Amino acid sequence: MDKAAVQAWAWACVHSLDVLRPAINGINVYPVADSDTGSNLLHTMTGASQALAAEPGVSGAGQALAVLARGALHAAKGNSGVIISQVLRGLAEAAREAGELDGPTLAKALVHADKVATEAVARPVAGTMLTVMHAVADAVSGEPHPLGDVVKVAAKAASEALEQTPQQLPVLASAGVVDAGARGLVAVLDALAAVANGTSVEPVPARETAPLADAEPAPYAWEVMYVLEGEPDLSAFRRALSGLGDSVTVAGDGMGGYAVHVHCADIGAAIEAGLDHGRPRRIRVEPLVTPTPLEPAGPDREVAAVVHGEGLAELLRAEGVAVLAVPSGAVPSVEELLGLIVERAVGHVTVLAGGPELTTAADDTAGHPMIGDRDVVVIPCMSPVQVLAALAVHDPARRANDDVVAMAEAAAATRRGELVVAQEESITWVGRAHPGDLIGFVDGEVVLVEPAARRPEVDRAACLVTAAMTVLNRMLGAGGELVTVLTGEAAPEGLAEELADRLRAGRPEVELVSYPGGQTDAVLLIGVE
Repeated sequence: MDKAAVQAWAWACVHSLDVLRPAINGINVYPVADSDTGSNLLHTMTGASQALAAEPGVSGAGQALAVLARGALHAAKGNSGVIISQVLRGLAEAAREAGELDGPTLAKALVHADKVATEAVARPVAGTMLTVMHAVADAVSGEPHPLGDVVKVAAKAASEALEQTPQQLPVLASAGVVDAGARGLVAVLDALAAVANGTSVEPVPARETAPLADAEPAPYAWEVMYVLEGEPDLSAFRRALSGLGDSVTVAGDGMGGYAVHVHCADIGAAIEAGLDHGRPRRIRVEPLVTPTPLEPAGPDREVAAVVHGEGLAELLRAEGVAVLAVPSGAVPSVEELLGLIVERAVGHVTVLAGGPELTTAADDTAGHPMIGDRDVVVIPCMSPVQVLAALAVHDPARRANDDVVAMAEAAAATRRGELVVAQEESITWVGRAHPGDLIGFVDGEVVLVEPAARRPEVDRAACLVTAAMTVLNRMLGAGGELVTVLTGEAAPEGLAEELADRLRAGRPEVELVSYPGGQTDAVLLIGVE
């Protein structure tokens, strides 16, 4: 595959996307797609093709792909356009000075393109064009194959992955469509296969949704795009944009320029973030219209949770709860919380926040304009054990307001305890604590400092059990029928079982259930109901 074939592929993409544009525009589902994904992809690939046509001195497939990638980045519209420009950039970086692309080189380039495109997106989402690109990279990696076989495998993997996107993203399943950007990527890879094998491709329109209403919907937020020049701190820049909205993409062209894309409510703040990190130019702002209401397959509400600890997150996911797992001590960005909320294909979302900082972050996001007309209620939980207590009384058959009240009451009625290892010296109500001491809390107040835990001659596991029972008996002094224990990463094996045995011997009327919580900031979390 030489320079002429690369040019032919670019124009084949333009032809396919031009044919598919109305159908792809018709399957846009907020917040998954731009408002005009088909048009954005067509505009991007047209700009890329024109850039290559304007460079007659280019020789070789590698150089042609580099020109194509730069042209795509400068012409990119929408999140999908920026991502497709990064796919092209990844191909160009891997091919470099190659005069022709053979099978192994293209396979390597597709794998690299997947990596580059993913790195450009601040919060990759399953069920989108990135998911399709992952499937392509997985399919072509491994044993080397001829060019014709590689492009066929890539196109087939993309098509199959496209059909799985509704199972990966609830809003797509509710609307009965595939992802719009992913459909455009499939068209691009189909065109590649056709050019490489010397065949023609007739693009098949994607599944369409019901026609949109004739009334012009009002914008609820804005799509801000610009090219940023300079040497920005990309990590800090992405964090700043993620604090404003979602669909954050910062894509480099390999020559010191970056295409920036964000959906947000504050246009000025998005531009100021660019000014803080470089020189923004070619600024474009487009309105984002209110999403077309979806018809939910079941109840028009859903429970979501934001918690610390991957073990707890997996436990909640097994119960059908959408979960955002945040590292211990970290606070989720606005973009992450918006993703948790707006990717639910329902009109009412109840958010269980497993800690004070998480509750504050969720409350701050609940009124964000990007949420649109969804009704979002945050149930404050001071501990993950209260999240479990609230979820235990959740009843989808109940009225939404009644269900929220029941969950909030269950969370508030659950006493919370925790056992942590002191990291520094401190003064508490019950004495001085030194690094390595066990500190027991009940409802946020220190009730125990156990210095024996830091002594090398002491059996640490036995000390943990004794300290945990001291805290637990203090909690049960006010009554209780059910004890829930979440073990942290530092908890020794068998700790929960030993607690259960001791509790059974001393308080046979109390039931204890335990789960691996995976939290790193506490050895044990305890809830009493």
